[in-house]
Amino acid sequence: MHENSKVRLAEQTERISPRVIIAGAVGSIVEYFDFAVYGYVATILAVQFFASGDPVASLLATLATFAVAFVLRPVGALLFGHFGDRFGRKNALAATIILMAIASGLIGILPSYAAIGLGATLLLVLARCLQGLAAGGELGGAASFVAEKSPNAKRGLLTSTTQMGALAGSLLASVTVALLNLTLGAEVMADWGWRIPFLIAIPIGLFGLWIRNGLEESEEFQAAKATIAQVKQAPVRIMFARYPKALLRVVALSILLFSAYYVAYVYVNIHMQTVLGFDSNFAYMSTTLTLLVSVIAMPLFGALSDKIGRKPLFVGASVAALVLAVPAFLLFEQGGAVAVLAHIVLGLVDSALMGVALSTYAEMFPTEIRYTGIAFGFSVGAALAGGTAPYICTWLVDATGNPLAPAFFLIFTALITLVPALRLTETKGIELSHVK
Repeated sequence: MHENSKVRLAEQTERISPRVIIAGAVGSIVEYFDFAVYGYVATILAVQFFASGDPVASLLATLATFAVAFVLRPVGALLFGHFGDRFGRKNALAATIILMAIASGLIGILPSYAAIGLGATLLLVLARCLQGLAAGGELGGAASFVAEKSPNAKRGLLTSTTQMGALAGSLLASVTVALLNLTLGAEVMADWGWRIPFLIAIPIGLFGLWIRNGLEESEEFQAAKATIAQVKQAPVRIMFARYPKALLRVVALSILLFSAYYVAYVYVNIHMQTVLGFDSNFAYMSTTLTLLVSVIAMPLFGALSDKIGRKPLFVGASVAALVLAVPAFLLFEQGGAVAVLAHIVLGLVDSALMGVALSTYAEMFPTEIRYTGIAFGFSVGAALAGGTAPYICTWLVDATGNPLAPAFFLIFTALITLVPALRLTETKGIELSHVK
C-alpha cells in the first residue's frame, strides 16, 4: 500500500462523517420500507391483484409474489456487486436506490385486477422483480462502504446503523400504514389508501440519491484500485474459486436473521389478524412497538460486538430463538400487553443478529470482492429464508391447523445458523486491508 494511502486510512480511524452513516442507512430505509409495506397491506393486495374466491389462496398468491423479489436478489447482488467492486461503491449505490424508488412508485399507480385482469397481476410481479434486483445490490454495497469508512474498533457499532436503516424503514412502513388505517378507515384504505405508502418511497429515494451523490469513494477501495485494475477475473469468479467457505458461512448465518426478521416484523402482524382474530390496529401497534424497541437496541448490539466479539452474539441470538420461539407464539394467543411483550422479545432476537451481521461479513472478504461477497451471500440467505417466511408460516398454519407451526419454522432456521455460529472465527477489530 502506498504511504499516502496509509495516511488516509490512519485519518479514517479517527473519525467518520455523519453523512456516511446516513448514506449507508437511507438505502436500507427505502428497501425495507417498500418490502414491509407490501407485507402490511398483503391482505388488501390479495383482493386488488388476485382473483380467487378463497381468501387464503389469494393471500398465499400475494405472499408468493412477495417471495419473487427475493429470488432475484442474488441476481441483483452479482450485477451491482460486480459494478461496485470494479468501479466503486458510490455509483452502484446510487443506481440501487433509484431502481428501488421507481419500482415502488410503479406499484403505487398500478391498475387493479378488476380494471385490467391478469395484466395487473403481471405488472405487480414485474415491479417486485425490479425491487428484488435493487435490493440485491443495496445492503452489500452499503455495508462495504460504511465498514471501509469505519475505525476498526467501532466497525460493529457503525455498520449496525446500516441495518438500523432496515428496521427504521419497516418502522416507518408500520407507522404509515397504521396512521392511514386510523385516518382513512378500512374501506378507503382497501379502495385506494394502500397506494399512498408505495408513492412515499419516491421522495425518500430522491433524498437518498442526493445524500449519496455528495460522498467520496471509500479510502479502502481507493487504496486497492491499482490492484483491482490488474485483476482479470470477475469478482464473482474470485468469490467462488477462493472464498466458497466464507460465502457459505454468510448464507448460513443469514438464514435465521431473515426468517426472524420476516416472522417478527411482517408475519406476526398477519398472524394476529388472520389466525388469532385480533383487530388490525392492535396488530399494527404491536408491530410498531416491536420495531421501535429493536431499532433502539440495534446499535447497542453492534457496540457490544465491538467489546465481546461477533461470535458470542451470533451464538446467543441463535440459542435465544431456539428457546423462545414456542413460548412467544403461545403468548401471542393471550392478547393484550402479554402478546406485545412476546412480540418485542422475538424482535430483539433479530435485532441482535442484524446488529452484528454486516461487520462480521465485511471482515470475511478482501476489498476487491467485498461488495459481491456480502451482497450475494446475504441475498441467497434472504431468498431461502426471508421472502419465503411469510408464505411458509401462512401455509403451515393452514395445512396443520396449528397456530404454533411458525415457531417450529423459526427453530429450524435457528439450528441452521447455530452450526456456523459455533465455528465462527472471531474477527472483531481487524484491519480490513489485511483480509486476504
